[in-house]
Amino acid sequence: MAQRTRKQKIQLTAELIETLGASGVLYLTDFTGLNVKEITELRRRFREAGHRFIVVKNRLALRALEQLDLPDITEYLRGPTGFIVGADDPVAPAKMLRDFAKENEDRPTFKVGVVDKRVVLADEVMTLASLPSREELLAGIVGSLTAPLTGIVGVLEGLLRDIASLVEEVAKKREGSR
Repeated sequence: MAQRTRKQKIQLTAELIETLGASGVLYLTDFTGLNVKEITELRRRFREAGHRFIVVKNRLALRALEQLDLPDITEYLRGPTGFIVGADDPVAPAKMLRDFAKENEDRPTFKVGVVDKRVVLADEVMTLASLPSREELLAGIVGSLTAPLTGIVGVLEGLLRDIASLVEEVAKKREGSR
């Protein structure tokens, strides 16, 4: 692998600053033990879900992180480090990594995360991964909101049936009394 020029490193650092700065969710992982095929698969899954899995040298990551208004997580930049970059939902990428790790002998592992500019430790990230996703929560809320309406509709339908039956019986009695 050829060495990058200083200009390429500056460009790569600038791109990393832009990417990390635009994300609401950032997780650092240790991908020790994963081969190229597995990392490629991991990247593909994140890309399809609208997230990114980025691997850069720790030195370049350190330079980028120093330029951002994020908590200091530089102590976690040791060994192989992969960055998971997401938009706003901290649960979905955490679940994706947890599920991928289950399929691959518990690799990669979480090092640390930054959610809404707050440090989230590895065990807290795993707790996030066990929560329902944003979409699941919204579906639950919609279901909760529509359930009472469905009940009201059912009661009203029952009342209308009862009224219709009552009107029908009254009509039969009137016809019979003539």
